[in-house]
Amino acid sequence: MTTLDDMLPSAKDLQKKLALAESEKAAEAARREAAEEAEKKAMLDHFAKPSGVSDEERMKRAAIVIQRAVGNGLTEVFVGRFPNQLCTDRGRAINQVEPGWEETLTGLPKELYDFWQKYLRERGYKLKVQIVDFPGGMPGDIGMTLSWS
Repeated sequence: MTTLDDMLPSAKDLQKKLALAESEKAAEAARREAAEEAEKKAMLDHFAKPSGVSDEERMKRAAIVIQRAVGNGLTEVFVGRFPNQLCTDRGRAINQVEPGWEETLTGLPKELYDFWQKYLRERGYKLKVQIVDFPGGMPGDIGMTLSWS
């Protein structure tokens, strides 16, 4: 026989069920956030270390990417995006377009800038480095774009 409690739980039981569901959602959000933070830290660690790529290999890669872009009618290619933590000032000088901003770069972004400076600049290529997002109104990730127009 079905009782009233089986058909309609008490308000207190419903509140417990909702609280449990909210708790599970919060725990899942915390797990997801922790995974994202771990992923970001791993990426920072990776970008902060020397890449080990020779200039010759980097030139081969650049030539392939540039030729593919030109073949698609493009005059620029997005080189990459990196966290502002790879700048000694967290991207402030880049955001303000201050002279010497390139001195704030570290790790892989510094390697890429140095490669452009050494080989590509004299061949007429331009490198645009800028803040690409502003979480909470503050400079976030930085993007590098190589152009030849």
